[in-house]
Amino acid sequence: MTTMKIAVIGCTHAGTAAVTQMAKLYPEAKITVYERNDNVSFLSCGIALHVGGVVQDVNKLFYASPQQLAHMGVIMNLRHDVLEVDTENRTLRAKDLTTGRTFVDTFDKLIVTTGSWPIIPNLAGMDLENILLCKNYAHAQTIIEKAKHADRITVIGAGYIGIELVEAFEQLGKQVTLIDNMERILFKYLDRAFTDVTEAELMARDIRLELGQTVTGFQGDEGRVTKVVTTAGEYETDLVVLCIGFRPNTELLKGQVDMLPNGAIIVDEYMRTSNPDVFAAGDSCAVFYNPTHTHAYIPLATNAVRMGTLVARNLLQPTVRYLGTQGTSGIKIFDENIASTGLTEQAALDAGLNVKQVTLEENYRPEFMPTYEKVLLKVVYEAETRRIVGAQVMSKADLTQAINTMSVCIQNGMTMEELSFVDFFFQPHYNKPWNLLNQAGLQAM
Repeated sequence: MTTMKIAVIGCTHAGTAAVTQMAKLYPEAKITVYERNDNVSFLSCGIALHVGGVVQDVNKLFYASPQQLAHMGVIMNLRHDVLEVDTENRTLRAKDLTTGRTFVDTFDKLIVTTGSWPIIPNLAGMDLENILLCKNYAHAQTIIEKAKHADRITVIGAGYIGIELVEAFEQLGKQVTLIDNMERILFKYLDRAFTDVTEAELMARDIRLELGQTVTGFQGDEGRVTKVVTTAGEYETDLVVLCIGFRPNTELLKGQVDMLPNGAIIVDEYMRTSNPDVFAAGDSCAVFYNPTHTHAYIPLATNAVRMGTLVARNLLQPTVRYLGTQGTSGIKIFDENIASTGLTEQAALDAGLNVKQVTLEENYRPEFMPTYEKVLLKVVYEAETRRIVGAQVMSKADLTQAINTMSVCIQNGMTMEELSFVDFFFQPHYNKPWNLLNQAGLQAM
Protein backbone atom coordinates (compact mmCIF):
# COMPACT_ATOMS: atom_id res chain seq x y z
CA MET A 1 0.00 0.00 0.00
CA THR A 2 1.31 3.44 -0.88
CA THR A 3 1.78 6.07 1.83
CA MET A 4 -1.15 8.42 2.30
CA LYS A 5 -0.23 11.97 1.30
CA ILE A 6 -1.93 14.73 3.27
CA ALA A 7 -1.55 18.37 2.24
CA VAL A 8 -2.47 21.13 4.70
CA ILE A 9 -2.84 24.71 3.48
CA GLY A 10 -2.51 27.26 6.30
CA CYS A 11 -1.30 26.61 9.82
CA THR A 12 -2.71 28.88 12.50
CA HIS A 13 -5.32 27.43 14.90
CA ALA A 14 -7.25 24.88 12.85
CA GLY A 15 -4.18 23.85 10.86
CA THR A 16 -1.97 23.40 13.92
CA ALA A 17 -4.65 21.37 15.71
CA ALA A 18 -5.20 19.15 12.66
CA VAL A 19 -1.49 18.60 12.02
CA THR A 20 -0.53 17.74 15.62
CA GLN A 21 -3.39 15.24 15.87
CA MET A 22 -2.76 13.68 12.44
CA ALA A 23 0.93 13.20 13.18
CA LYS A 24 -0.12 11.15 16.23
CA LEU A 25 -2.99 9.25 14.58
CA TYR A 26 -1.33 8.47 11.22
CA PRO A 27 2.41 8.10 11.88
CA GLU A 28 2.85 6.42 8.47
CA ALA A 29 1.27 9.27 6.50
CA LYS A 30 3.26 11.93 4.68
CA ILE A 31 1.96 15.27 5.98
CA THR A 32 3.02 18.46 4.19
CA VAL A 33 2.14 21.94 5.47
CA TYR A 34 2.06 25.03 3.24
CA GLU A 35 2.13 28.29 5.21
CA ARG A 36 2.70 31.85 3.91
CA ASN A 37 4.17 33.15 7.15
CA ASP A 38 7.38 32.00 8.83
CA ASN A 39 5.45 31.07 12.00
CA VAL A 40 2.51 28.90 13.05
CA SER A 41 -0.20 29.02 15.74
CA PHE A 42 -0.20 32.77 16.51
CA LEU A 43 -2.89 33.62 19.09
CA SER A 44 -4.20 36.83 17.57
CA CYS A 45 -6.67 37.08 20.48
CA GLY A 46 -3.64 38.22 22.49
CA ILE A 47 -2.60 41.14 20.24
CA ALA A 48 -4.41 43.78 22.31
CA LEU A 49 -2.88 42.40 25.52
CA HIS A 50 0.54 42.63 23.91
CA VAL A 51 -0.12 46.17 22.64
CA GLY A 52 -1.25 47.23 26.13
CA GLY A 53 1.82 45.67 27.74
CA VAL A 54 -0.06 42.99 29.70
CA VAL A 55 1.74 40.28 27.73
CA GLN A 56 5.36 41.44 27.61
CA ASP A 57 6.86 38.55 25.65
CA VAL A 58 5.11 38.20 22.29
CA ASN A 59 6.71 34.78 21.76
CA LYS A 60 4.41 33.42 24.46
CA LEU A 61 1.48 34.04 22.09
CA PHE A 62 2.66 31.09 19.97
CA TYR A 63 1.69 27.69 21.38
CA ALA A 64 3.43 25.59 18.71
CA SER A 65 6.56 26.12 16.64
CA PRO A 66 7.51 24.92 13.15
CA GLN A 67 10.36 23.01 14.84
CA GLN A 68 7.94 21.11 17.10
CA LEU A 69 5.81 20.07 14.12
CA ALA A 70 8.86 19.14 12.04
CA HIS A 71 10.06 17.06 14.97
CA MET A 72 6.79 15.10 14.71
CA GLY A 73 7.72 14.20 11.13
CA VAL A 74 5.67 16.89 9.37
CA ILE A 75 7.16 18.51 6.25
CA MET A 76 6.95 22.24 6.98
CA ASN A 77 6.93 24.46 3.88
CA LEU A 78 6.98 27.89 5.53
CA ARG A 79 6.93 31.09 3.44
CA HIS A 80 5.16 29.11 0.73
CA ASP A 81 2.11 30.36 -1.14
CA VAL A 82 -0.29 27.87 -2.72
CA LEU A 83 -1.22 29.39 -6.10
CA GLU A 84 -3.83 26.90 -7.28
CA VAL A 85 -5.55 23.70 -6.29
CA ASP A 86 -7.10 21.10 -8.59
CA THR A 87 -9.30 18.95 -6.35
CA GLU A 88 -10.33 16.63 -9.19
CA ASN A 89 -6.78 15.65 -10.11
CA ARG A 90 -5.57 16.10 -6.52
CA THR A 91 -2.73 18.44 -7.30
CA LEU A 92 -1.63 21.83 -6.02
CA ARG A 93 0.85 24.38 -7.33
CA ALA A 94 2.92 26.24 -4.77
CA LYS A 95 5.47 29.03 -4.78
CA ASP A 96 8.47 29.24 -2.47
CA LEU A 97 8.36 32.92 -1.47
CA THR A 98 12.05 32.88 -0.53
CA THR A 99 13.45 31.54 -3.82
CA GLY A 100 10.55 32.32 -6.17
CA ARG A 101 10.49 28.69 -7.40
CA THR A 102 7.08 27.20 -8.23
CA PHE A 103 6.36 23.46 -8.18
CA VAL A 104 3.48 20.98 -8.26
CA ASP A 105 2.63 18.55 -5.45
CA THR A 106 0.03 15.79 -5.24
CA PHE A 107 -2.21 14.73 -2.36
CA ASP A 108 -4.68 12.03 -1.36
CA LYS A 109 -6.37 14.19 1.27
CA LEU A 110 -6.42 17.98 1.28
CA ILE A 111 -7.03 20.03 4.42
CA VAL A 112 -7.95 23.66 3.85
CA THR A 113 -7.23 25.71 6.95
CA THR A 114 -6.53 28.94 5.13
CA GLY A 115 -8.32 31.04 7.73
CA SER A 116 -9.63 34.53 7.20
CA TRP A 117 -8.26 37.91 6.28
CA PRO A 118 -9.41 41.32 7.53
CA ILE A 119 -12.00 43.03 5.36
CA ILE A 120 -10.22 45.91 3.66
CA PRO A 121 -12.56 48.61 2.38
CA ASN A 122 -11.93 50.17 -1.01
CA LEU A 123 -11.71 53.81 0.08
CA ALA A 124 -9.88 56.94 -1.02
CA GLY A 125 -6.55 57.26 0.77
CA MET A 126 -6.31 53.57 1.77
CA ASP A 127 -2.70 53.47 0.55
CA LEU A 128 -1.56 56.13 3.02
CA GLU A 129 1.00 55.12 5.60
CA ASN A 130 -0.16 54.31 9.17
CA ILE A 131 -3.43 52.63 8.16
CA LEU A 132 -2.98 49.20 9.72
CA LEU A 133 -4.68 45.81 9.90
CA CYS A 134 -4.88 43.63 13.01
CA LYS A 135 -4.65 39.89 12.39
CA ASN A 136 -1.23 38.25 12.51
CA TYR A 137 2.14 38.45 14.23
CA ALA A 138 3.57 40.97 11.76
CA HIS A 139 0.54 43.23 12.28
CA ALA A 140 1.00 43.07 16.06
CA GLN A 141 4.63 44.17 15.73
CA THR A 142 3.71 47.01 13.36
CA ILE A 143 0.92 48.29 15.61
CA ILE A 144 3.23 48.41 18.64
CA GLU A 145 6.02 50.12 16.71
CA LYS A 146 3.76 52.75 15.09
CA ALA A 147 1.77 53.42 18.29
CA LYS A 148 4.97 54.58 19.99
CA HIS A 149 5.04 57.60 17.67
CA ALA A 150 1.29 58.33 17.58
CA ASP A 151 -0.67 60.49 20.03
CA ARG A 152 -4.06 60.25 18.35
CA ILE A 153 -5.23 56.79 17.34
CA THR A 154 -8.44 55.94 15.52
CA VAL A 155 -9.87 52.43 15.67
CA ILE A 156 -12.47 51.57 13.03
CA GLY A 157 -14.84 48.76 14.03
CA ALA A 158 -16.37 48.21 17.47
CA GLY A 159 -16.25 44.42 17.63
CA TYR A 160 -14.14 42.53 20.16
CA ILE A 161 -10.77 43.26 18.55
CA GLY A 162 -11.57 46.96 18.11
CA ILE A 163 -12.74 47.38 21.71
CA GLU A 164 -9.74 45.53 23.13
CA LEU A 165 -7.36 47.72 21.11
CA VAL A 166 -9.18 50.88 22.22
CA GLU A 167 -8.68 49.84 25.84
CA ALA A 168 -5.00 49.02 25.23
CA PHE A 169 -4.34 52.37 23.53
CA GLU A 170 -6.15 54.26 26.31
CA GLN A 171 -3.94 52.55 28.88
CA LEU A 172 -0.90 53.67 26.88
CA GLY A 173 -2.14 57.25 27.34
CA LYS A 174 -3.29 57.83 23.74
CA GLN A 175 -6.21 59.97 22.59
CA VAL A 176 -8.53 57.35 21.13
CA THR A 177 -11.44 57.66 18.71
CA LEU A 178 -13.65 54.64 17.97
CA ILE A 179 -15.75 54.68 14.80
CA ASP A 180 -18.43 52.15 13.86
CA ASN A 181 -21.35 52.14 11.42
CA MET A 182 -23.75 50.62 14.00
CA GLU A 183 -25.55 52.79 16.54
CA ARG A 184 -23.77 51.04 19.41
CA ILE A 185 -20.61 49.06 20.15
CA LEU A 186 -20.39 45.24 20.22
CA PHE A 187 -23.68 45.15 18.32
CA LYS A 188 -23.23 41.50 17.29
CA TYR A 189 -22.56 40.21 20.79
CA LEU A 190 -24.65 42.22 23.25
CA ASP A 191 -28.02 43.92 23.56
CA ARG A 192 -28.44 47.57 24.51
CA ALA A 193 -28.63 47.17 28.31
CA PHE A 194 -25.08 45.78 28.18
CA THR A 195 -23.59 48.10 25.57
CA ASP A 196 -24.94 51.21 27.35
CA VAL A 197 -22.86 50.30 30.39
CA THR A 198 -19.72 49.56 28.38
CA GLU A 199 -20.06 52.75 26.32
CA ALA A 200 -20.31 54.76 29.56
CA GLU A 201 -17.13 53.04 30.81
CA LEU A 202 -15.28 54.01 27.62
CA MET A 203 -16.52 57.61 27.64
CA ALA A 204 -15.59 58.02 31.30
CA ARG A 205 -12.01 57.52 30.13
CA ASP A 206 -12.30 60.20 27.43
CA ILE A 207 -12.49 57.69 24.59
CA ARG A 208 -14.37 59.33 21.76
CA LEU A 209 -17.23 57.20 20.41
CA GLU A 210 -18.30 58.13 16.89
CA LEU A 211 -21.06 55.62 16.15
CA GLY A 212 -23.73 55.25 13.50
CA GLN A 213 -21.45 56.59 10.76
CA THR A 214 -19.50 55.10 7.90
CA VAL A 215 -15.91 55.87 6.94
CA THR A 216 -15.79 57.33 3.43
CA GLY A 217 -12.04 57.95 3.09
CA PHE A 218 -8.73 59.09 4.50
CA GLN A 219 -6.68 62.23 3.98
CA GLY A 220 -2.95 62.53 4.46
CA ASP A 221 0.11 64.69 4.44
CA GLU A 222 3.40 63.60 2.86
CA GLY A 223 1.97 60.11 2.31
CA ARG A 224 0.92 59.58 5.92
CA VAL A 225 -2.66 59.54 7.21
CA THR A 226 -3.78 62.67 9.11
CA LYS A 227 -7.56 62.51 8.87
CA VAL A 228 -10.42 60.01 8.83
CA VAL A 229 -13.47 61.21 6.90
CA THR A 230 -16.91 59.73 7.67
CA THR A 231 -20.53 60.37 6.73
CA ALA A 232 -20.78 62.49 9.91
CA GLY A 233 -17.49 64.38 10.13
CA GLU A 234 -13.71 64.44 10.02
CA TYR A 235 -11.33 63.24 12.72
CA GLU A 236 -7.65 64.12 12.98
CA THR A 237 -5.42 61.16 13.63
CA ASP A 238 -1.84 59.89 13.55
CA LEU A 239 -2.68 56.21 13.21
CA VAL A 240 -5.65 54.13 12.06
CA VAL A 241 -6.30 50.47 12.88
CA LEU A 242 -8.98 48.72 10.80
CA CYS A 243 -11.05 46.09 12.64
CA ILE A 244 -14.18 45.85 10.52
CA GLY A 245 -14.38 42.09 10.42
CA PHE A 246 -13.03 39.12 8.50
CA ARG A 247 -13.79 37.24 5.35
CA PRO A 248 -12.80 33.65 4.59
CA ASN A 249 -9.66 33.09 2.53
CA THR A 250 -11.05 30.54 0.09
CA GLU A 251 -10.25 31.76 -3.43
CA LEU A 252 -8.27 28.55 -4.07
CA LEU A 253 -11.40 26.40 -3.91
CA LYS A 254 -13.88 28.72 -5.72
CA GLY A 255 -16.20 26.58 -7.82
CA GLN A 256 -14.69 23.32 -6.52
CA VAL A 257 -16.63 22.91 -3.24
CA ASP A 258 -19.90 24.30 -1.85
CA MET A 259 -19.67 27.69 -0.14
CA LEU A 260 -21.83 30.35 1.49
CA PRO A 261 -22.26 33.58 -0.54
CA ASN A 262 -19.37 35.19 1.41
CA GLY A 263 -17.00 32.37 0.38
CA ALA A 264 -17.08 30.37 3.63
CA ILE A 265 -16.70 26.67 2.87
CA ILE A 266 -19.66 24.52 3.93
CA VAL A 267 -18.60 21.38 5.78
CA ASP A 268 -20.70 18.54 7.18
CA GLU A 269 -20.60 17.40 10.81
CA TYR A 270 -17.40 15.45 10.05
CA MET A 271 -15.62 18.48 8.54
CA ARG A 272 -15.93 17.13 4.98
CA THR A 273 -16.55 19.57 2.15
CA SER A 274 -18.76 18.62 -0.80
CA ASN A 275 -15.64 16.83 -2.11
CA PRO A 276 -15.05 13.79 0.17
CA ASP A 277 -11.24 14.05 -0.05
CA VAL A 278 -11.19 17.73 0.88
CA PHE A 279 -11.63 18.75 4.51
CA ALA A 280 -11.82 22.26 5.90
CA ALA A 281 -11.72 23.81 9.35
CA GLY A 282 -11.45 27.16 11.12
CA ASP A 283 -12.07 30.64 9.74
CA SER A 284 -12.22 29.37 6.13
CA CYS A 285 -15.47 27.55 7.01
CA ALA A 286 -19.06 28.03 7.89
CA VAL A 287 -20.13 26.19 11.03
CA PHE A 288 -23.46 24.71 12.08
CA TYR A 289 -25.03 27.31 14.37
CA ASN A 290 -27.36 25.65 16.87
CA PRO A 291 -29.56 28.61 17.83
CA THR A 292 -30.87 28.96 14.25
CA HIS A 293 -30.12 25.42 12.97
CA THR A 294 -28.34 26.87 9.93
CA HIS A 295 -24.76 27.27 8.74
CA ALA A 296 -23.19 30.58 9.76
CA TYR A 297 -19.82 32.28 9.51
CA ILE A 298 -18.43 32.65 13.04
CA PRO A 299 -14.64 33.08 12.94
CA LEU A 300 -13.41 32.21 16.47
CA ALA A 301 -10.21 30.50 17.61
CA THR A 302 -12.24 28.08 19.76
CA ASN A 303 -14.23 26.84 16.75
CA ALA A 304 -11.01 26.54 14.76
CA VAL A 305 -9.20 24.36 17.30
CA ARG A 306 -12.22 22.07 17.74
CA MET A 307 -12.74 21.70 13.99
CA GLY A 308 -9.06 21.10 13.27
CA THR A 309 -8.98 18.34 15.88
CA LEU A 310 -12.08 16.76 14.30
CA VAL A 311 -10.53 16.80 10.83
CA ALA A 312 -7.79 14.52 12.12
CA ARG A 313 -10.29 12.18 13.79
CA ASN A 314 -12.52 11.92 10.69
CA LEU A 315 -9.91 11.80 7.95
CA LEU A 316 -10.31 8.12 7.06
CA GLN A 317 -13.87 7.53 8.16
CA PRO A 318 -16.54 9.56 9.93
CA THR A 319 -16.02 8.92 13.65
CA VAL A 320 -16.61 11.98 15.83
CA ARG A 321 -19.41 14.43 15.02
CA TYR A 322 -19.14 18.19 15.38
CA LEU A 323 -21.83 19.33 17.84
CA GLY A 324 -22.30 22.73 16.25
CA THR A 325 -21.52 26.06 17.86
CA GLN A 326 -23.26 28.78 19.82
CA GLY A 327 -20.61 31.39 19.02
CA THR A 328 -19.78 31.60 22.74
CA SER A 329 -17.36 34.40 23.56
CA GLY A 330 -16.16 36.65 26.36
CA ILE A 331 -14.42 39.99 26.81
CA LYS A 332 -13.08 42.04 29.70
CA ILE A 333 -13.56 45.79 29.30
CA PHE A 334 -11.82 47.68 32.11
CA ASP A 335 -13.55 46.28 35.23
CA GLU A 336 -16.49 44.62 33.50
CA ASN A 337 -16.43 40.86 32.83
CA ILE A 338 -18.75 40.16 29.91
CA ALA A 339 -19.70 37.02 28.01
CA SER A 340 -22.38 35.99 25.53
CA THR A 341 -23.59 32.89 23.74
CA GLY A 342 -26.11 32.28 20.97
CA LEU A 343 -28.39 34.99 19.66
CA THR A 344 -28.92 38.43 21.17
CA GLU A 345 -32.56 39.52 21.24
CA GLN A 346 -31.81 41.86 18.31
CA ALA A 347 -30.14 39.09 16.28
CA ALA A 348 -33.02 36.70 17.01
CA LEU A 349 -35.56 39.22 15.74
CA ASP A 350 -33.39 39.90 12.67
CA ALA A 351 -33.31 36.13 12.03
CA GLY A 352 -37.11 36.05 12.06
CA LEU A 353 -37.48 34.18 15.35
CA ASN A 354 -40.39 34.94 17.67
CA VAL A 355 -38.57 35.38 20.99
CA LYS A 356 -39.12 36.55 24.53
CA GLN A 357 -36.45 37.53 27.02
CA VAL A 358 -35.77 37.71 30.74
CA THR A 359 -33.38 40.32 32.14
CA LEU A 360 -32.23 40.09 35.76
CA GLU A 361 -30.28 42.68 37.66
CA GLU A 362 -29.24 41.18 40.98
CA ASN A 363 -26.45 41.14 43.52
CA TYR A 364 -24.54 38.03 42.64
CA ARG A 365 -24.21 36.81 46.25
CA PRO A 366 -25.99 37.41 49.58
CA GLU A 367 -26.03 40.96 50.95
CA PHE A 368 -24.79 39.67 54.34
CA MET A 369 -21.36 39.04 52.71
CA PRO A 370 -18.76 41.81 53.18
CA THR A 371 -18.91 42.70 49.47
CA TYR A 372 -21.28 41.88 46.61
CA GLU A 373 -21.33 43.11 43.04
CA LYS A 374 -24.26 43.68 40.74
CA VAL A 375 -24.76 41.25 37.87
CA LEU A 376 -26.80 41.77 34.71
CA LEU A 377 -28.08 38.58 33.04
CA LYS A 378 -30.27 38.30 29.98
CA VAL A 379 -31.67 35.09 28.51
CA VAL A 380 -33.43 34.98 25.13
CA TYR A 381 -35.84 32.14 24.30
CA GLU A 382 -38.39 31.15 21.66
CA ALA A 383 -41.92 32.23 22.61
CA GLU A 384 -43.74 29.03 21.54
CA THR A 385 -41.25 26.26 22.27
CA ARG A 386 -39.53 28.04 25.20
CA ARG A 387 -36.22 26.80 23.74
CA ILE A 388 -33.24 28.87 24.93
CA VAL A 389 -31.44 30.59 22.04
CA GLY A 390 -29.08 33.08 23.70
CA ALA A 391 -27.70 34.60 26.89
CA GLN A 392 -25.48 37.49 28.02
CA VAL A 393 -23.91 38.27 31.39
CA MET A 394 -21.96 41.23 32.78
CA SER A 395 -20.53 41.93 36.22
CA LYS A 396 -17.47 43.33 37.96
CA ALA A 397 -17.33 39.88 39.57
CA ASP A 398 -16.21 37.21 37.10
CA LEU A 399 -19.40 35.29 36.36
CA THR A 400 -18.50 34.57 32.74
CA GLN A 401 -18.53 30.78 33.30
CA ALA A 402 -22.33 31.01 33.59
CA ILE A 403 -22.31 31.63 29.84
CA ASN A 404 -20.44 28.37 29.20
CA THR A 405 -23.25 26.68 31.13
CA MET A 406 -25.83 28.46 28.96
CA SER A 407 -23.93 27.35 25.87
CA VAL A 408 -24.44 23.72 26.94
CA CYS A 409 -28.15 24.44 27.49
CA ILE A 410 -28.52 25.84 23.96
CA GLN A 411 -26.49 23.00 22.42
CA ASN A 412 -28.80 20.48 24.14
CA GLY A 413 -31.99 22.28 23.10
CA MET A 414 -33.11 23.00 26.67
CA THR A 415 -36.16 25.07 27.62
CA MET A 416 -36.63 27.77 30.24
CA GLU A 417 -38.65 25.32 32.38
CA GLU A 418 -35.72 22.90 32.41
CA LEU A 419 -33.30 25.70 33.24
CA SER A 420 -35.42 26.63 36.28
CA PHE A 421 -34.67 23.38 38.07
CA VAL A 422 -31.15 22.39 37.02
CA ASP A 423 -29.09 21.31 40.04
CA PHE A 424 -26.69 24.19 40.75
CA PHE A 425 -24.85 24.48 44.09
CA PHE A 426 -25.31 27.30 46.60
CA GLN A 427 -22.44 28.72 48.63
CA PRO A 428 -22.58 32.30 50.00
CA HIS A 429 -19.08 33.06 48.71
CA TYR A 430 -20.25 32.53 45.15
CA ASN A 431 -23.99 32.92 44.69
CA LYS A 432 -27.49 33.02 46.15
CA PRO A 433 -29.71 30.06 47.21
CA TRP A 434 -31.50 30.22 43.87
CA ASN A 435 -28.76 30.29 41.26
CA LEU A 436 -28.99 33.21 38.86
CA LEU A 437 -29.67 30.88 35.91
CA ASN A 438 -32.44 29.11 37.84
CA GLN A 439 -33.91 32.54 38.63
CA ALA A 440 -33.98 33.45 34.94
CA GLY A 441 -35.86 30.23 34.16
CA LEU A 442 -38.34 30.77 37.01
CA GLN A 443 -38.97 34.36 35.94
CA ALA A 444 -39.82 33.15 32.43
CA MET A 445 -42.38 30.73 33.90
